[in-house]
Amino acid sequence: MRTIPVLSVSPIEEDHLFLEGIFSINPSWTPSADCSWMLHTSLTLERALAALREDEIPIVICERDLLPGTWKDMLARIKLLPTPPLLIVTSRLADEYLWAEAMNLGAYDVVPKPFDPHELSRIISFAWLHWSEKYPTSLPKVMTAAGT
Repeated sequence: MRTIPVLSVSPIEEDHLFLEGIFSINPSWTPSADCSWMLHTSLTLERALAALREDEIPIVICERDLLPGTWKDMLARIKLLPTPPLLIVTSRLADEYLWAEAMNLGAYDVVPKPFDPHELSRIISFAWLHWSEKYPTSLPKVMTAAGT
């Protein structure tokens, strides 16, 4: 079975807890029967970037404001990786402006908070399928903890 790592980056602990709940309550929403999700979390941009340099992670769910830093800093840094992950931006203030800006700069999607579990699982699944088609020879391996 392939384990698909997903990294949640947010200074808001409740974001991580909610995502952990989604991943643990309904692990069957993986895109195929031979896959399982593994959520890793980071409270800071720098620790998240360290984890991304160490392990191949196909999907990053990133809060708009990281303090210090923003999703734009994350996007700029992950674009430099050999197989950059897809970035999903989250925000309580997700509006048309943020969505247009994120899409124009290269983010995969924007997800408003509070999270809708069904919408979020759909977006993450499609992100994985998109990433795996873009990098078919890359096989994510189980990563070390990103740390908080």
